[in-house]
Formats: sequence, structure tokens, C-alpha cells
Amino acid sequence: MLRVFHHFREMDFEKLMAVYQEGNLENAQAFFPDDLPAVQLNKAQDAFAEYLREDFFRVKGAFYAVWEAENRYISALRMEPFEDGLLLEALETMPGYRRKGYAAKIICAVLKALPAGTTVYAHVHKRNTASLATHRHCGFQEALEYARYVDGTVSRYACTMKISIKP
Repeated sequence: MLRVFHHFREMDFEKLMAVYQEGNLENAQAFFPDDLPAVQLNKAQDAFAEYLREDFFRVKGAFYAVWEAENRYISALRMEPFEDGLLLEALETMPGYRRKGYAAKIICAVLKALPAGTTVYAHVHKRNTASLATHRHCGFQEALEYARYVDGTVSRYACTMKISIKP
């Protein structure tokens, strides 16, 4: 079932962190290398929560979407204003639920809920064949051979995919 959150206080942050556990572990080691692993993970999760509370949810039109099943968040993504539409980012599915269609389910459900005429962008790493296939399955097409992120940085390791919601 699709759930959409427009405020940090609406979501179950602990369930969300279960979806992003792998990424948080990687970030924890990269950003807090001098700390013990448990401290690293706590710091990474605290930084994630602060970003959501203080930055992400303060952007008008930004929202978080999760696919919930079995009383847990299975897959998640963020949407925020970008150029002439929205940017789909931070798409992740819990490891035990991958390759079962949950990423496509959440993307398609979010796209279906958006108004006709909305343009949605996504930046996908060129070597992430599973994510590229999922985005294409949901109707995205490659728009640019590079990604230009919200902060203005550019990566040639990712491409920009795009879809316009039809009426």
C-alpha cells in the first residue's frame, strides 16, 4: 500500500531507516570513520533525520512515499521540486524484498497519483541496470547522458531519466 508523507512527524522514522540500512552503513563508515560502528550508524541516522526535518520537508511540494506491507516499509522514495517538475530520488527497497517488483510498484503508484502534465525526473547510475530497467518499465526514458543534481553538481556516471504524466 502506498503511503505519502508531507511532514517528518507523519512517518515512522525507525521503519524508514530499515529500508535505508545498507546506505546508512556505507555513509556511516565514510563520514564517521573514527567512531565505533554502532556510533557511526547512530550518527548517520541522526544526520538523515536532521536533513529530513530541517531541509527536505521545508521545501514546498516535497514529499516522501513508502510502500508498506506486512507492517513494515518495504520500499521508499523522495520527490521534490526540480526544474519544471519533480525529482524522484533516494529510491530504495529492503534487501529481502528486492527483485519482487516493489520499486516498480511504488514508482508507478506515485506517478499515478500525480496530476496530468507533471514532469518527473530521476538520476540513475549508468551501471545500475536493475534501476534503469525499473525506471524504463515505469515509462521513463533517458533525457540526458548525465545528471545535474539539485545542488548544481553534475555527474557523467549517472543519466537523467524523464517521464511526463499523460492525462
